[in-house]
Amino acid sequence: MTDTSIAPPATGTRTFDYGSDEALARVKRRYQAEGRFKLYGLLAVLFAGAFVFVLLADIVRKGMPAFFEHRVVMTLDLDASLIDPTGRREVDALRNGDYNKIVMDAWRANFPEVTQRAERRRLEALVSSGAADDLRGAILRDPSLIGKKLRFPVLLSDDADLHFKGLSTGMSAVAGNGALDVQVNGREVTLIGSGQPFATILADVKAGLLRDADRANAELARLPASQQGGQNVALDAKRAELTARVADLKRRAGDAGGAEMIDFAAMPSRIVRAEGAFIQLREIGPASAKGFLLVAPQRAITRLDAWTVTTFATPESNRKASDADIAWLESLNARGVIEKAFATRFFTSGDSREPELAGIRGALIGSALTLLVTLIVCLPLGVGAAVYLEEFAPKNRLTDILEVNINNLAAVPSIVFGLLGLAMFLNFFGLPRSAPLVGGLVLALLVLPTIIIASRAALSAVPPSIKEAALGVGASHQQAIFHHVLPLAMPGIMTGTIIGMAHALGETAPLLMIGMVAFIVDIPQAVTDPGTVLPVQIYLWSDLPEIAFQAKTAGAILVLLAFLFIMNGAAILLRRRFERRW
Repeated sequence: MTDTSIAPPATGTRTFDYGSDEALARVKRRYQAEGRFKLYGLLAVLFAGAFVFVLLADIVRKGMPAFFEHRVVMTLDLDASLIDPTGRREVDALRNGDYNKIVMDAWRANFPEVTQRAERRRLEALVSSGAADDLRGAILRDPSLIGKKLRFPVLLSDDADLHFKGLSTGMSAVAGNGALDVQVNGREVTLIGSGQPFATILADVKAGLLRDADRANAELARLPASQQGGQNVALDAKRAELTARVADLKRRAGDAGGAEMIDFAAMPSRIVRAEGAFIQLREIGPASAKGFLLVAPQRAITRLDAWTVTTFATPESNRKASDADIAWLESLNARGVIEKAFATRFFTSGDSREPELAGIRGALIGSALTLLVTLIVCLPLGVGAAVYLEEFAPKNRLTDILEVNINNLAAVPSIVFGLLGLAMFLNFFGLPRSAPLVGGLVLALLVLPTIIIASRAALSAVPPSIKEAALGVGASHQQAIFHHVLPLAMPGIMTGTIIGMAHALGETAPLLMIGMVAFIVDIPQAVTDPGTVLPVQIYLWSDLPEIAFQAKTAGAILVLLAFLFIMNGAAILLRRRFERRW
């Protein structure tokens, strides 16, 4: 028998010339497509990163003012008759001293010209209600201060604080043109110049009148057309009012040399500053102006050689700080008695209805207690369930159903767990409402599936040879699992647990359902005391109308993000430190 070779068929063969122009073009197109795909991926990452950067930058910009506060340093007369009339230095007597009168007497002494009752109330409102408590704390720490004079930083109110943080109104100052003769009648002031020192200011006021006329014209154009027979009397009256207003504004704007009264409801305010005096301009002409003395000068004046005009961008009716408030604050700032300090009370105080006194300590303690309950409940249950399902449970229909339900529970909306906690822990078991105990139990239900899944993954990642070696030297199945497999899987289990705790820390919806949305001033001391958590505190502050609470909200978000970053970073470090490459 001889070997035979079978030649390939002569027909149907196809040869490829990998060096041809067509092949090189195909390779080039593949490389181009791959390059475009990489570029699209890079652009997607940069696009998402830009959004995250803008979000974080906006939160930081809004939240940084919450970490600082402004105070006025004054000399307080610690009169013993107001603090400790008995002279026995008893703690109860010192607590009941009239510290508010001490603070207010020193505060009013800065502005002796403020005598009217309404003005005095506005002046006193610039000092925080917590200033007296700060002074009380200082006296309780050192009773030897009683009877002495003390330089003490007095906390300003939220409106005053917002002004110094630039959140009240924009201000621009220009130097005055020429000297002014000053005529004072009580607190009414007339400023007269030799030329036309107020011509530029008057021109700005006239320009503002034209802008008001344009806005009124636009509003007039938006009104529906007149109906035949005058059926809509109110609409016709509104149209006639706007028409007359437009005509009046244009007439006044056209009279370039005519004096103008300042409408504080619609026009920016203008304040003349000189020699420590603050004069609110109320009528402006090209050569003279009339105003009201908000802050008295350092000395009697009849002539001003150097003066400035400060314009407040926002009309007085659209801001909480009036012209007088700003004048008082700016006069103190000019004296150098206003100081900016780190707001430690933001971390050491509980919630408050006064923005400058509100802090996150209660929410931080509540979050810590809630997470403690969550950890104590879900860690042993989660790890135990994972060990049983992975190593001991028989593979049958029941365990398959359990595994499917655990995986499904990890995707259930968090508010469902809140409804479950409301029905079970509050209505059935009667546990205290708005307590970290209930919050921790609800969050434990929420986190439990995550810990079980992460723990099972960590256990399955341990090589079977570890268990087989333990069994081979005579260890029981239980000893092989708990003495060898579980310790090696612990880094992965702890990583999953930390990620689950970080998830629980940021949850709000389930806690709202169990009543942790209440206004809590006191700091919780136990898991059964009423409390709240940081995400809920952020939710409460975000719903408040005061501008100062917007900064508090953003500041609390920064603290929450910091905790989340720390917890996730700890999980990454733990995994890198203890994980093993099998």
